[in-house]
Amino acid sequence: MQGKCPQKKSIFDLHHCGLKVFLLGLVLSCYSVAVQAAEMEVIDVALTSDIRSTDPGVNRDANTDTVMMHVLEGLVAYREDGSTGPLLADFVDISEDEKTYTFHLRSGVRFHNGDLLKAEHVVWTWKRYLDPATGWGCLASFDGSNGDKIESIEAVGDDAVVFKLNHPQPMFLSQMAVIHCGASGIIHPSSLNADGSWNRPVATGPYMLGKWVRGQYIELDAFADYQSRVEPRDGNTGGKIAYATKIKWLIIRDSAARLAALSKGQVQAMPELPAAEMLQVRRMHNVQIISKPMLVNYGILIQDRDTLLSDVRMRKALAMSIDRTTVASLVTEDVGVANASVIPSSSVFHSDIQKQSDGFHPDRVKRILDEIGYKGQPIKLVTNRRYPAMFNQALLVQAMARQAGINIELEVIEWATQIDRWRSGNYQLMSFGYSARADPYFNYQSILGDRDANKTKLWDKPEAIDLLAESARVSDPDKRQQLFNELHTLMIEDCPIIVLYSLSDVNAVRTSIKGFNSWVFGRARFWGVKRMEEGS
Repeated sequence: MQGKCPQKKSIFDLHHCGLKVFLLGLVLSCYSVAVQAAEMEVIDVALTSDIRSTDPGVNRDANTDTVMMHVLEGLVAYREDGSTGPLLADFVDISEDEKTYTFHLRSGVRFHNGDLLKAEHVVWTWKRYLDPATGWGCLASFDGSNGDKIESIEAVGDDAVVFKLNHPQPMFLSQMAVIHCGASGIIHPSSLNADGSWNRPVATGPYMLGKWVRGQYIELDAFADYQSRVEPRDGNTGGKIAYATKIKWLIIRDSAARLAALSKGQVQAMPELPAAEMLQVRRMHNVQIISKPMLVNYGILIQDRDTLLSDVRMRKALAMSIDRTTVASLVTEDVGVANASVIPSSSVFHSDIQKQSDGFHPDRVKRILDEIGYKGQPIKLVTNRRYPAMFNQALLVQAMARQAGINIELEVIEWATQIDRWRSGNYQLMSFGYSARADPYFNYQSILGDRDANKTKLWDKPEAIDLLAESARVSDPDKRQQLFNELHTLMIEDCPIIVLYSLSDVNAVRTSIKGFNSWVFGRARFWGVKRMEEGS
């Protein structure tokens, strides 16, 4: 029997018993301290859904990007302000004709399997990205499909790699750092199975993939041999210190369950907090909201190859039936900004021209509908419940359009199915949100291009394609601003998409989490972040 003493004992026995109780208490106390210390080593994060894969930039979504950015590192990466800085590269030499980039690798960087990073690994990784069989989502930015092409990649010894381009590409480094491209992360050949199929990432990041139980959780373990840069943390580059030995991403699809887990401290962070949950989070003790405007837009994609929507008057009538200010306010709890441009409102290129739109004119819509002979044919608007902002904006657009005389029917499907429909162009309207882009060139590139070759494109006006190509060839900010303004004017005329608002990155974290910051790309980062005792 432990913890209790007999009723009648000698002084020695009582002292002996007291000593046992004391020692038991000491053991329990030490055990409690050890458990608490172990808990401080783990940061538990709520995810709304599982990641799609671990293959960089191949099968991904926002959650996939967020998790994998702790594992993957490219030659360069985005800084806090969206500019590009070196990461695995120590520095980069650019030739006078701007067609040759030489990346000098940092010394002492190791892969998660212990092997040293060498130039041959960079060449191998990039040749895999450029192989169409890989299915890399950003291949078109480098294989000449959009005009820009990598002509060759060669190792120079163990610590330098030379990329030769077909012509000067001012956006080259920025394109390499794009997060939804897996940041062009460098991986070890052992990431593949013997038959060449994908296995798991063996990369160089501060965390490495631990255990992934699909549909339940993903564990990332701190990489003990990580070679951090010496600079302060700066976006996706700079110093990356893995203070927590483990990050556990828990898949909690149900909104109420996520909030309960946060309130009880079972998770310490909830990235991308939906507006509908903000009011409840604000009432929680020991929980704070950390937010920042980001380079993200939400809107309605239009399939203008549909018979009804091929008439630009129909598309513009729909645009004029929507009050963007109301949509932005209601969907984002006033943290979003109404915006008609594909350039996010927080971008330095979001000029007064970018603020122009067809406006909110429901009174004009009926006249336009009469002109084109619209008889109330239903138009399907695809949306999903995984991302509340997409679902809620779809509801509002449906209501506003109906008020103006346009019959929209919602088609609510699983997110994975919606992504497949987006990739195949199989929809009339789609409620959607684009990941953050560092430069307006990438914003326009996401909707503009060869629609036969890439069904995710919405717009293929030759004049606009030429303007976009020119914006990639010039570096003067004023000239680029002029080009982007011209693009916006053309986009308003053709109405291939109805941009609704720019979003902010809103995160709920317990006060025990120190060092967490939002940023313009809206991807939660947990390097440089500590978990302390509650209230410390």
